[in-house]
Amino acid sequence: MPLPFLTADGAFDAHDSGETLPYEDPDRWHRPYRPGPWRVAVAALLLLLGSFMLLATVIIAAAGTLGGTLGGAVASLAVVGSALRLLRTGVWVSRKGLRRVGFFVTRSVPWSQVGEVRTVQQPVRWLGLPRTVQGQALTAAPRGGAPLPVLLTDHSADFLSRTEAFDRAAGSVEAWAEEYRTAVPA
Repeated sequence: MPLPFLTADGAFDAHDSGETLPYEDPDRWHRPYRPGPWRVAVAALLLLLGSFMLLATVIIAAAGTLGGTLGGAVASLAVVGSALRLLRTGVWVSRKGLRRVGFFVTRSVPWSQVGEVRTVQQPVRWLGLPRTVQGQALTAAPRGGAPLPVLLTDHSADFLSRTEAFDRAAGSVEAWAEEYRTAVPA
């Protein structure tokens, strides 16, 4: 079963060949990088836990208690759903704009409202926890309106100990911004 949110439709092979925006369909939302090993490991553990919970739900259903069966099914589906949502989080780009998918909130901004996308040195959160360390962050400055949150950091679950992957992802998002910010009238 293909999981389209884990791949980028061969874009990484095209990126290695030197293309800046390697996607065939720029109108579709794409994540310009692969999910990192920390994010995938946590999601795999959650899916493993969810499968054990579903097995327990089947055993409870065989015992004949309807309330326990419904509670187990809801809890296991919540764990599986949160694992899938965790894999979906990140920065997505298309010809339409920039999308930051969080665990609970997704925010899309059209390119016409994005002023500048750049990499800066600043304190960043380590694996999304309250602890901050000095690192790199990809930020987007708006052309008026509410300030945008940090898009990517080199200490996130996608890029921890993978600075080359962070540089490639930040460069790709900056290339999308450069391509489509100039195409849209200010």
